[in-house]
Amino acid sequence: MTVKKEKGFVHLYCGNGKGKTTTGMGLCVRAAGYGYKVLIYQFMKDNNTSERHSLVHIPNITLLEGLPQEKFSFQMTDEEKASRREYYESQFAMITRKACEENYDVLFCDELVYAIRAGLFTEQKLLDFLANRPQKLEVILTGRDPSQALIDACDYVSEIQKIKHPFDQGLPARKGIEK
Repeated sequence: MTVKKEKGFVHLYCGNGKGKTTTGMGLCVRAAGYGYKVLIYQFMKDNNTSERHSLVHIPNITLLEGLPQEKFSFQMTDEEKASRREYYESQFAMITRKACEENYDVLFCDELVYAIRAGLFTEQKLLDFLANRPQKLEVILTGRDPSQALIDACDYVSEIQKIKHPFDQGLPARKGIEK
């Protein structure tokens, strides 16, 4: 089914609560179910997140491969951070080119805001893309602590606030629930 999309908006799911990625993925599934072409890339995550195992089977969703292994930015050396910044900026250029040239309706850049906050991606590159993206392209972003400039560039901004989380009691992330 081909669906004509008139105007795309920018969604930002931010905050310190669990569920930013889950919310973005849910919107991607909804869009794909309607017939929209969806492109997903996960920054700051490896290719082993549980949602990938389901999403690869959904028509209209394209999941781009990331790094085979990833670590938190606070675990990276300065050399690793410099290398990662170069990698993520080239990935972003490839992803956005693909989204535009192949007429995707939805682009989900999971944890790109985290990459910005960690100094692993230049925010201005994202802001420039958002200002000049194809009119019909819907963009979904996730991560903590977005700048005011990024908030201003978005149409939807939802903050997911943690009130309580098992991680606070020392429990690690569980496969299929948190990862």
